[in-house]
Amino acid sequence: MSWIYLLIAGILEMGWAVGLKYTHGFSRLMPSVLTLIAMAGSFIFLSLALRHLPISMAYAIWTGIGIVGTVIAGLIFFQESLSPWQVLSVGLIVAGIVGLRVTSGA
Repeated sequence: MSWIYLLIAGILEMGWAVGLKYTHGFSRLMPSVLTLIAMAGSFIFLSLALRHLPISMAYAIWTGIGIVGTVIAGLIFFQESLSPWQVLSVGLIVAGIVGLRVTSGA
């Protein structure tokens, strides 16, 4: 269950990171409220995951999911582009996330 909590926490982290763009400096009420809810949810699910996972693995994977998800959201929602080096860098983050999970033993 801890890995599921961590996945949810990472998805919510991506959600609040993208949500920050829509808040316009927390000047828009509904995007701000939703972003704050996603932040709280992300931290709650991360704390649940940390009951049974080591902080070193969980935190790295949580931030990695948030990073990769935010990059993908930027491409889809904001028409951002990536250079070949940036694509390689994101791929290395994904490889790191997978490597941490596979070697965690939990």
